[in-house]
Amino acid sequence: MFKRSWPVLLIFVSMISVQASASFAKYLFPVLGPEAMTAWRLFFSAILLVIIFKPWRKTITKPAIKYIILYGVAMGCMNLAFYNAISRIPIGIAVAIELTGPIMVAMFSGRRLTDFIWLAIAIVGLVMLLPIHQASNDLDPIGILLALCAGSCWAGYILFGRKAGEIYGASSVAVGSIVASLLLFPIGVWQSGSNMFSIELLPLVFVVSLLASAIPYGLDMIALPRLPAQTFSTLMSLSPVFAAFSGLIVLHEQLTHYQWLAIMFIIVSSIGTVLTMHRPSKIKAVNREN
Repeated sequence: MFKRSWPVLLIFVSMISVQASASFAKYLFPVLGPEAMTAWRLFFSAILLVIIFKPWRKTITKPAIKYIILYGVAMGCMNLAFYNAISRIPIGIAVAIELTGPIMVAMFSGRRLTDFIWLAIAIVGLVMLLPIHQASNDLDPIGILLALCAGSCWAGYILFGRKAGEIYGASSVAVGSIVASLLLFPIGVWQSGSNMFSIELLPLVFVVSLLASAIPYGLDMIALPRLPAQTFSTLMSLSPVFAAFSGLIVLHEQLTHYQWLAIMFIIVSSIGTVLTMHRPSKIKAVNREN
């Protein structure tokens, strides 16, 4: 029993690590701000990923350059939009809204009736979270818009990352992280100034980077070759739940029953999309930044 279930346990730990990193990052926003936090997060992640993948061993071809740059820009914008979103709205809600990006990528790859049913369910969840209802009128509309932007960037991250990976291989994530870091670091300095280089905060930022990238990536690399792709994708659909609980425990973010129901609609849409798609039997690697 344990031999079959321990890869699932590792994926759960990986998701907890990713979502906890977002809560700890938000905890540092009053001092660093989301821009500087994003910049440092990508900087440390890029260093860790370069050490893991050693991209200098492989020459970047001209066809790969375009897609790696687009991949890196999408990665940087996705992280920046997400961190700015969670600075305004609860993490669980932001993650649920952001999840619509991968859902849309999956939807556009299908033309069956069930695809539109899952899309309709996701739209219902999104509409429930818009500040046009009394139960959600406390949500910042700009935060919701930023979360939607993060989801759109996540869609681009998937599409450009897939193409870059086909041409250049797994090292694309390391080079793409460098591109994202170069893009975001000047923005972080511009927004936070000298506060960005506070010696007291850098160890905490490094821990956030470990929780967000190195630890979950290592756990995923161990677990994914032993899991069916459909199982992994279904488990990933539960990310908003872990995000909401992380926000509750670390930041004391309370969600209403109505908001929980909206999140459940989006999760059901994601799981339904996964279960009705044709996927390879195994996944060998995964790249996640949130």
